[in-house]
Amino acid sequence: MRKFIFLFVIVFMVLGEDDLMAQKRDTTISASINGNIFKPKLSKSTEASDLQVPQGFTIQTFAEGLEKPRMMAVTEDGTVYVTRRQGDVRMLKDTNDDGQADVNETVLTLDQVHGIAVKENELYLVTVNEVYKTAIQQDGQLGEPQLLMENLPDGGQHPNRTIEFGPDDKMYISVGSTCNACKETSEESATLIVAEADGSGREIYAKGLRNTIGFDWHPDTEVLYGLDHGIDWLGDTVHKEELNRLEEGNDYGWPYVYEDGKPNPADQPEEMSYEEYAAQTTAPLLTLPAHSAPLDMLFYDGEQFPENYHGQAIATLHGSWNRAEPSGYKVVMINFDENGEPSGYEDFITGFLVNGDQEYIGRVCGLAVGKDGSLFISDDAGGVIYKLSYEDVGK
Repeated sequence: MRKFIFLFVIVFMVLGEDDLMAQKRDTTISASINGNIFKPKLSKSTEASDLQVPQGFTIQTFAEGLEKPRMMAVTEDGTVYVTRRQGDVRMLKDTNDDGQADVNETVLTLDQVHGIAVKENELYLVTVNEVYKTAIQQDGQLGEPQLLMENLPDGGQHPNRTIEFGPDDKMYISVGSTCNACKETSEESATLIVAEADGSGREIYAKGLRNTIGFDWHPDTEVLYGLDHGIDWLGDTVHKEELNRLEEGNDYGWPYVYEDGKPNPADQPEEMSYEEYAAQTTAPLLTLPAHSAPLDMLFYDGEQFPENYHGQAIATLHGSWNRAEPSGYKVVMINFDENGEPSGYEDFITGFLVNGDQEYIGRVCGLAVGKDGSLFISDDAGGVIYKLSYEDVGK
């Protein structure tokens, strides 16, 4: 483990501005910031039997040897498509219903592809700068990709775009920040973008989002929620990962304020104080441990799990590197009450950290609900996709 201590001294001065504003901004802010680097080592073991799941559930390896599988989408016939770091899309099928993929092949090569979604028998894919769609053939093969959108901002620190379709049938694309904390050169960086399904009408839906890879709509209220990554180098327990209710036109604070309006000592908002900026931003509804790195989130809408799982959000926490003791490396369930409001979270699938949390067997990434209501979880470190099933159906 390596430890770093940074000292930020920021002097803000205003010349020729309103006297009151100048008084607010003519200040010196200093902050000593401690940062640790520790990432557990990858263990050779990637056995599903090493994992802990709730009573009544079983978990098995659906596919392995995939080399960095990321985000997934499932068609009505149960075919699983997964994007990989290599810049391709794999097709996985379980044709004999034994819970394991017996068809596993590359069906499309597309440089830097990451986000994936299915709509009306077409597969939508997003790279760093473009959005494509391609027809799904009867045998599961894919047609020639059609460019729908281009000139998305360059990726920088966060190139992993994700794409989903909302209840309004519009396309939503997460565009992460290019940096840890900075003033962006593109107004579309650190935002959620919305457009029509054909790519037209593109506009910013929400901003101030450092990296909201995982987002989804509550199946009953149709309210949109997303998990945003906190800023690094603010300490082991700061800044926490945020669950936000994402509403059109809202600013969620990055890079200037976080959580309940706390100031980021490394960045100063322009033409106003931290307090004034915080007053016009939207605070999170819930926070998760800092640096645990949420990567995907979905509301369970299948019919296999017990009824009390309906309307609960499931999220992957990829795992930390910027703290002394590891956080994340697991799947959690975010609980929503009967009114559709978040009330807390709990562990759902654990056991990825082993040997006293000094090693890990995997880093969970993407999520998808299968045709039968099971849950698929990708592990981009172990090259595995797991399948979680509930055995006590009807009890």
